[in-house]
Amino acid sequence: MGFDGVWVETEHGAIDFREIQNITRSCDLWGMTSLIRVNRVDYGLIYRTLDQGAQGIIVPHVDTAEQAREVVRAARYAPIGERGMYESRQAYGLDSLQYFRSANRETLVVVMIEDIQAIENLPEILAVDHIDVFFVAPSDLAQSMGLIGQIDHPRVKQTISDAVARISAAGRTAGAIAWASTAEEVVEAGARFLMTSWLPYLSAGAKTYLEAVQRAAGKSGNSS
Repeated sequence: MGFDGVWVETEHGAIDFREIQNITRSCDLWGMTSLIRVNRVDYGLIYRTLDQGAQGIIVPHVDTAEQAREVVRAARYAPIGERGMYESRQAYGLDSLQYFRSANRETLVVVMIEDIQAIENLPEILAVDHIDVFFVAPSDLAQSMGLIGQIDHPRVKQTISDAVARISAAGRTAGAIAWASTAEEVVEAGARFLMTSWLPYLSAGAKTYLEAVQRAAGKSGNSS
């Protein structure tokens, strides 16, 4: 379909390590980047997830520079970090040193800015090197602002736009959720890493199909 990668949901989804192996292998075969979202800042969880063949890691609720540095420590091999030494499936065809160097260079590391604390600490978080994307997410941010369930509230939208602009101005890559109706707005704000969900498109397609069937059934009933 033309997408660059697949966001695999393990923070809220029921996916285990064995399934991650199969999903990442499928992504490799289709030439797509596999990005796995874990459920917390956890050294062992991050590097073990990458060990299953993932090409990138997405870490939620990174609220401080200390947590951002912990993500880097878990996701990068020495001399950058301290990821546990293991040659995953991504090492096939490479010698050990070549793999470790390529993993440090090519593994995509995404941290999620999704709490008001992270917004307040954003300058310090942005100063942490070896993070590829700073992804600003709306739902938990709204909750942390006392606006639970109100992701379209003007204060929430303005906070996201301001954060994306600050990330971009710092010379770092900003990420955000974008729908077909909001993609232009998100890109204009400065986001360069865009994520979307297939659920709205599935729902819209199903609705269109049902409407077509109902119209056809109505015509058939009128003619009989």
